[in-house]
Formats: sequence, structure tokens, C-alpha cells
Amino acid sequence: MLFSSISFLYYFLPCVLILYLVTPRKLKNFVLLLSSLFFYGWGGVNFLWLMMIMLAAGYIWGLLVGKYREQKIGKWLLGAALGMNVLTLIYFKFADVFPIGISFYTFQIMSYIVDVYRGEVPAQRNPVNFSAYASMFPQLVAGPIVRYADIAKQLESRAHSFDHAALGIRTFVLGLAKKVLIANTLGELCDIFRASNDKAVLFYWLYAAAFTLHIYFDFSGYSDMAVGLGKMFGFDFMDNFNYPYISKSITEFWRRWHISLSSWFRDYVYIPLGGNRVPKGRWFFNIFVVWFLTGFWHGAAWNFIAWGLGFAVILVIEKMWLLRQLEQSKGVAAQILRHVYVMVIVMISFVLFNAADITEAGTYIASMFGLGDLALVSKETVYYMRSYLVIFLAAMIGATPIPKMLVCKMQETKVGKTLLDVAEPIALVILLMVVTAYLVDGSFNPFLYFRF
Repeated sequence: MLFSSISFLYYFLPCVLILYLVTPRKLKNFVLLLSSLFFYGWGGVNFLWLMMIMLAAGYIWGLLVGKYREQKIGKWLLGAALGMNVLTLIYFKFADVFPIGISFYTFQIMSYIVDVYRGEVPAQRNPVNFSAYASMFPQLVAGPIVRYADIAKQLESRAHSFDHAALGIRTFVLGLAKKVLIANTLGELCDIFRASNDKAVLFYWLYAAAFTLHIYFDFSGYSDMAVGLGKMFGFDFMDNFNYPYISKSITEFWRRWHISLSSWFRDYVYIPLGGNRVPKGRWFFNIFVVWFLTGFWHGAAWNFIAWGLGFAVILVIEKMWLLRQLEQSKGVAAQILRHVYVMVIVMISFVLFNAADITEAGTYIASMFGLGDLALVSKETVYYMRSYLVIFLAAMIGATPIPKMLVCKMQETKVGKTLLDVAEPIALVILLMVVTAYLVDGSFNPFLYFRF
């Protein structure tokens, strides 16, 4: 069940919210757990048993690790718990079977068990609270990856207010619009390109730009919806994206893109391996391990591994030399050049990411640089550039802080704030109606990260 679907928006979510609202405080986590299991079962009832086994095992491992963490056996229990989760994830990755959200909930369970072992949080003794945390449907399919330590207190007791819920609705509707109105439209262009028999060098670059914007609005839109849903249920999840396409280096890009995944690998893999406080050779090894795992997290295919290791190479180059040069560059021209450098690398990386295999990726990237019997431009390319010009402009502006800055400027004046207070609810209702019309009328509504 997609968040951006009629069944979710007008059947599942209203029913869950009403049930949650009338349920006594002590039973709200139970309602959230049942709703999450129903949501998960709707998307893949054949794997509902897997989630329930993983939840039960995670709960038991947490209790055992918490009890024996100061004894020698505690380390063995930690290793066994992590090994079970990792092997489960590896099995389904290589089996080319993707139970919905498996990468997200296994990482959440592992982070919980590690934090219990470190003594950063006590083991959760209430199985309903633990299961509600690990299976929570608002962020199950697209993140952000929520750490138990961040919401442990909220699981026990959380405030519910109209203002918090209103902010959640606003965040959800804006994320929904990003997904349906921008990401889906650009995704259609990507499909048109793949089916075209009139490809040209410029068409390959148009596809690269379209997919780069598509994956951002698709994934960040879903993450915004997750954050908004969390607020409706009284939770505060971290933001998963921070305008990554304004970055001036690849290092900065990865501080802004899929923040919860990057920070998870930093805290649970990179730092335990020694981080950068080790000899240079070991430091490079640590970086490559993290990025190999990042690639594998997205899929057991060579293009994902190459995607991850490619970023490892670029990050090592930046840390050793290039980043210092980039930061020293001054002036408008230098700033533009830095931004172009980042976006070219990002676009090429996402072409590799979205390829069916390494061979197709090589063909696409070579064609982008004119290495093939291709014209520079074609009539079809010009037609689609004109047809999608408005959506490209909207996407490029929407990927920057400009809209947010304009809203903040308006809020600084009494007239602007009053105008926003009146106009915002109306605008959100209209936006929801437009999105609904698109969903009723259209058939193109995929979500890329469902397979992760």
C-alpha cells in the first residue's frame, strides 16, 4: 500500500487515525502495532510471518543482551543477534526477493540491540512498545531509519496536540505533492526515454537530469510523508534530506542525502572500525567497507556495489586533496564550478544506480559523452525538453531552500504571517484535491525504495 494511493489516503489512514484518537493512552502503541502489521500484510502478506519472527527475536535478543552485556557472554549474544539480522538481510537480497521495508526494520532492530549493549538505552521490556517501534508503518517503507534511543521516551509517553498534528498534516501533504506531482511526472519521462528509438546524446543527459530529480522528489517526498505521519501520532522523526543538490562537494552531498542511513553507517560501522583515528591505510579500508555496505544495502547487484565503491573513491580523493582545493576557491565562477562538479558526478552516479546491470550502465554513461553512433540532438529530444520544461523548472527550484526562504520572509511581517495563516490551509486542501485527481486519473505511481 503506497502512501500516495487512494486506498491509503481515504480508507486506511482515516480509519487508523480515528481508532487511534478514541483509544486510551495506554493502548495507543497496541493500535499502532496492529495498524503497522495490517499495513505490512497488505503489501506482502506472504512475508508477514518474517516480520513477526524478526520482531519477536529482536525483543528477546534485546533482553538477553541487556541482562548479560557486562559479562563475556554479552559480546557473543550481541554477535549472534547482529549475525541473525545480517544473514536474513543478505539472504533476501541475494534471493532477489524484497519483503517491504526489510532493510529499514532490520537496521532499526540492530541499532537498538547495539545501543542496549553499549548501555545507552535499557532493554525494552514491553513487547508491544518494542514491536511498535520496529514495525511502525509511517517510516517502514522509506525511512528515515529511526533509532530507538531517539523515540524511547515518546514510546512510553508522548504529547498529542492540535498544532503538532496540523504540522504533521502540512508536512505530509507537501511530501505527497512532491511525490505525485513532480516525482511521478519525471518518472514518466524516464520511462519514455527507455522506450525511445530516437535517442541522442542530449536525450541521455535529459534522462540523467530527470532521474536525478525524480529519485530526490520520490524519496524525499516519501520521507516527508513519514515525518508528517509520525507527528500525527505524536512522534518526532529526524528529517532525512537537507537540500542535497545545493552541495559544493560530494562530502557535503552525503551529509545532506539520506541522512539517517549515512549517520547509521557512521555510528555503527565506520566509528567502531576506528573511523579516521587509525593509520591511513586502515582509514581508507574503513571508508571502502562503509561504502561497499551502502551499495549492498540498496541491492545485491554489481551496479549498486560499483555505485557505492565509486563514491568511496571520490570521497577519499576529496578528503586527501580535492576538498581543500574546493574550499579555497573563491568567487561566483568558482562556486558555480563546484556545484557543476557535484551535479555531474551525482547524475552519472544515479544513471549507474538505476541501470539494469553494469553493461547497460556503461552504455548509458558512454552515450552521455558521445561515445557511440549517436546524434548530438534529435527531434524527439527537443520535443520532450519543451514538454517537460515547466516541471523541470519547478523541480529545480523545489530542490533548493528558495521556497522555504520566501515563506520565512513572509512570516517576518505581520501582514505576511496573517496571509499565510489564511492561505496555507486553503492551499493544502487544493493541493490535496489536485493530487487526488492525479491519482484517480493516472496509472503511473511507483515508488523506487519499496524494493529496499
